[in-house]
Amino acid sequence: MSADHSSPALIAGAFDLTFQRVVPVTAAQLWQGWTNAETLKQWFTPAPWKTIEAEIDPRPGGIFRTVMRGPNGEAGGGGVGCVLDAVPNERFVWTTALGPGYTPNTVQDGGFHFTGILEFLAPPSDAPRGSTLYRATGRHATQASADQHAAMGFEVGWGLALDQLVALFA
Repeated sequence: MSADHSSPALIAGAFDLTFQRVVPVTAAQLWQGWTNAETLKQWFTPAPWKTIEAEIDPRPGGIFRTVMRGPNGEAGGGGVGCVLDAVPNERFVWTTALGPGYTPNTVQDGGFHFTGILEFLAPPSDAPRGSTLYRATGRHATQASADQHAAMGFEVGWGLALDQLVALFA
């Protein structure tokens, strides 16, 4: 029997939400956008919401923390997670199921855990120079969690945030 040496981050889950798009920014810019707290605060939350705090230690076991505010001062989203995988300019993976140092996180009332998988891949050969194939996956443990995340607007919200990240580097 041969061992499977595939990265766990890349093995599709039964309850994944995924979208991908070729974007006119480099993998290095996407990496900076996701792993530099000051950069992330400029684009991460779809407007008119804002990310008012961010803390990121882009190494396995490191922290991924955000605090978001709505246009009327309301709190929402954000939280504390743990980085699982970080390959500069290629992949950034974190989970809300764990906190920094792989400590278990509890689920907030009405919430759910998920693992965010960002991949910065080579674009198709006909893509403009300097482009990257961006793939975002939200991996969930249950269909109910995936459905809840989809109903919150996973694809639309993450797509709008990606547009803001691209605009930041345009």
